[in-house]
Amino acid sequence: MPKDNKVKKEKKHFFKDFKAELKKVIWPTPKQLVNNTVAVIVIVLIVAVTVFVLDFAFEKMNTYGINKLKSIVETTNSVENNTNEVDETTNTVESNAEATNTEIAE
Repeated sequence: MPKDNKVKKEKKHFFKDFKAELKKVIWPTPKQLVNNTVAVIVIVLIVAVTVFVLDFAFEKMNTYGINKLKSIVETTNSVENNTNEVDETTNTVESNAEATNTEIAE
C-alpha cells in the first residue's frame, strides 16, 4: 500500500507543478495572436512564391539552355564525324587511284 500512496502523491505533485508553470506563461492577446498568425501566413506565401519562381526559372534554363547546348554539341559532333568520313573516303579514292596508276605504269 505504501507504493500506491507514493504514486498518488507524485501525480498530485505533478499536476500541481503543471498548473503553477501554466500560470507563469505569458499568453498573447487576441490582437497579438492575429498579428503573429498573419505574419506567419505572409512569410509562408512569400517563400512559396520564391520557390515556385526559382523552380520555374531553373526548369526553363534546363529546357532552353542545357538542351540547346546538347543540340549544338550533337550537331558539331555529327559535322566532325561527316568530315572524318569524307576524309576517309578521299583517302580510299586516292589510294585506289595510286594503285591504278601503278598498275598502268607497269
